[in-house]
This record gives sequence, structure tokens and C-alpha cells, in this order.
Amino acid sequence: MQIKKDGLDFVEKILTACYNSNKDDLFVMSLMHQYEDRGFLTKGQLQGLFYKAEKITDLPAGLLATLQVTLSKLPTREKKDAPIIISEVKKDAETENKLNEILAKYPQHKAVIGMHNNFDKHDKLTSTEKLELDRIYKLLFKK
Repeated sequence: MQIKKDGLDFVEKILTACYNSNKDDLFVMSLMHQYEDRGFLTKGQLQGLFYKAEKITDLPAGLLATLQVTLSKLPTREKKDAPIIISEVKKDAETENKLNEILAKYPQHKAVIGMHNNFDKHDKLTSTEKLELDRIYKLLFKK
């Protein structure tokens, strides 16, 4: 960010020169409005202004050099990409078999129906649910 300071304002001079060279350029008009409202432009906006100003032949080289030095002093903030997590979800075959076996014999068992729904949605059960399923399975199918 370049904050407007008292004294010589090179950004405003460059903006005015770009505007005078092409009065229909919406990008430059937008930058002018933002600069008037906020008093500064971001690094990306200043870079865009630099590219526009490079094309102007009658712009003093000192203004362009000042803008280039200002850009080099500003920090570059890079956004980190969100990590892509690819996990292969393996259905727990043993848990699925227990759920299906219990529901085949006792289709109205509410606790097992709830666990089965969770298993279908998330492809896994919590450790507490697994312990409860094992307990129910042992009670129903004393093997």
C-alpha cells in the first residue's frame, strides 16, 4: 500500500497523466476514485498503474522510476493454497456386516438403525458407537 503523503504526490501525477492520455480508460478512472477516497492504492493496483504508465510516451521517466522503486519496496503477500487432502475412505467391512446382520434379524432396532444411518453418511462409526455395536452384537448373537 502506498499512503498519500503531504508534498509531492507522484501517484496522483501518474494517474492524471494516464487519464489525460486516455480519458475513456475505466481502470484508470477506478484507480483515481479509489486513490481520492482512501488515499492509497494496493501493490496490485500500483502494478496495474505502472503497466498503463509505461505506455505513455510523454510521461517523465523520473515518475515512472519512482513508482517502480516504490513497488519494489512494498511487501508481496502470497496466498497459500489450501492443502488438498485426498483420502480414500475404506468402508469397514466388519462393521458393515455386523450392522446388516443385526438389521436383518431385528429391523426395528432403533440404536442399530441410527448407527447404520451414521455409517452410511460418514463411512465410519465413532469408537463409542463401535463399542456399543460390538456389545449389541454379542448380546444378540452369542457366538
